[in-house]
Amino acid sequence: MAFIEADGLTKTFTVRKKRQKGQLLREKTQIRALDALSFSIEKGELVGYIGPNGAGKSTTVKLLSGILTPDGGTARVGGRVPWQERRQHASHIGVVFGQRSQLWWDVPILDSFDLLREIYRVPEDRYKERLNALTEALQLGELLRTPLRLLSLGQRMRAELCGSLLHGPELLFLDEPTIGLDAVSKLALRDFLMQENRRNGTTVLLTTHDMEDISALCSRVMVLGHGKKLFDGALPDLLARYDTRRIITLRYAGEVPLPQLPAGCACEAEGGQYKITYAPDKLPTSQLIALLQSAGDIRELTAQPQNIDHLIAAMYREMDL
Repeated sequence: MAFIEADGLTKTFTVRKKRQKGQLLREKTQIRALDALSFSIEKGELVGYIGPNGAGKSTTVKLLSGILTPDGGTARVGGRVPWQERRQHASHIGVVFGQRSQLWWDVPILDSFDLLREIYRVPEDRYKERLNALTEALQLGELLRTPLRLLSLGQRMRAELCGSLLHGPELLFLDEPTIGLDAVSKLALRDFLMQENRRNGTTVLLTTHDMEDISALCSRVMVLGHGKKLFDGALPDLLARYDTRRIITLRYAGEVPLPQLPAGCACEAEGGQYKITYAPDKLPTSQLIALLQSAGDIRELTAQPQNIDHLIAAMYREMDL
């Protein structure tokens, strides 16, 4: 049996519409957040879970963490039904929400960690060993006596991760963990998550709109839309059908007019630099580069695929999400 087994999960919420002028009561409407969702995740997998706002990602996390109870279907995580065995289940999972905190705002983060140790009933020797390893890996040693409110966003996210992993959970839910972080903090956080996954076999379910996080961390991605699973597989397989354009940027050694480009190529010129967009299935990259070289000496040339966010946006449009 897989570590996570979801079978036909269904969840509906009742939402009150905004009251219109002249109405005495607000109308109610039913929104199906999840519609017979099924999937399985093996222990130790690092899975990206993506979809537009309102797709049902957060609802899935709340069901698998035991916060919500489904209207239909069932799920087992490590052999447990999350919403039926909440207390036992909580000791096996960790949750990090990018815009919410489990740590206390006005006290040093070490005091918050000590309180979490009490909550999760972690033995003292195991706690000290885990705390030392995590604070070293996350570079928190000099910050342990600092109140959470005085930390930068990147430092707070590292502290949140530490707090979520102190009890050694088998499963870690990450909801937008790098939101608002600078490039250095993002890279450090990604590197830590990969190490934690490899070293301890922690299963990770990552929900995010940052496709660079997904690309860097996840070998598998699931796409959710309108409460249904639309794709489950490798990210390159998902993007292959949308990755139909390439971009070449080049600059010649001198003032050289660009040669006549084949039909289907688009070119932008600015300050002596050319940016050419083309379809590699219709015009091989080697053929285009040979044509560009025939015009003169090239000083700089780079070839790259489309931005991954543009590919995901194209996918959402095609799927009517």
